[in-house]
Amino acid sequence: MSAAALAAGPAGVLLDVPLAGLATIDLAELTERASLLTRIDRKYVLPRSGLDAVLADLDPAVRVLDIDGVRSSEYESVYFDTPQLTSFLMAAHPRRRRFKIRTRTYVDSAQSYLEVKTRGGRGVTVKDRLPYAIGDRATLTTEGRRYTDTVLDEADITGAEGQDLVPTLTTRYRRTTLFLPESSSRATIDTGLSWASVRRADAPQRRLDRPRLAIVETKSGSRASAVDRLLWAHGHRPASISKYATGMAALHGDLPANKWAPVLRRYFR
Repeated sequence: MSAAALAAGPAGVLLDVPLAGLATIDLAELTERASLLTRIDRKYVLPRSGLDAVLADLDPAVRVLDIDGVRSSEYESVYFDTPQLTSFLMAAHPRRRRFKIRTRTYVDSAQSYLEVKTRGGRGVTVKDRLPYAIGDRATLTTEGRRYTDTVLDEADITGAEGQDLVPTLTTRYRRTTLFLPESSSRATIDTGLSWASVRRADAPQRRLDRPRLAIVETKSGSRASAVDRLLWAHGHRPASISKYATGMAALHGDLPANKWAPVLRRYFR
């Protein structure tokens, strides 16, 4: 499937202008210097109108991921859960040890991966992933289920064994990735955000678009990064948000949502 055929989601506001003066970094170097598959994630939700002021104060040494001349790439994620929404409920209540399963598609390059994210008792997120056929991105194949079960078993995460894993939510957005040389860490900026529930025979598809919203996520070790400190200086604090769980709560009013109530009230409702 071509990238053009996938590019049906809303276009985000590109960040080329506020980041124009920064040098670039390619994917190979970023992966080598800041892969950070084991990391502490901090997420911030802010109006798109307030993002430029933050970006204008970035250290000039910060570099922007550039892939074939493109600094902002479109992503699509399809999330999988049990019919009882075990993954969602583990996040909602919350459970210290929990999991998240999705396919991640890089729309511009038409590449897909199956990703299994686990969170252990110390709050550290670990992401394992497997190259995946793009035509299978909305399904969990036999190989995909075998891989998922292996990752969860090795992480000693329970809740999905013996249950079906079905697609529940699709997200689309544009992502810009920053590399921070001083800490060998990175940060991502997501705009053009869209959520859509999976259409079923007993329920219509629901969709939520937030073009005026930005989600900034820092991915570092135990210490806060320079981007964290910069966001704090501009009055932004980490927020409790998950693209999967918060999106599900926003689209389905009958689901428990106390954990994300402030973000839902301010930005989603």
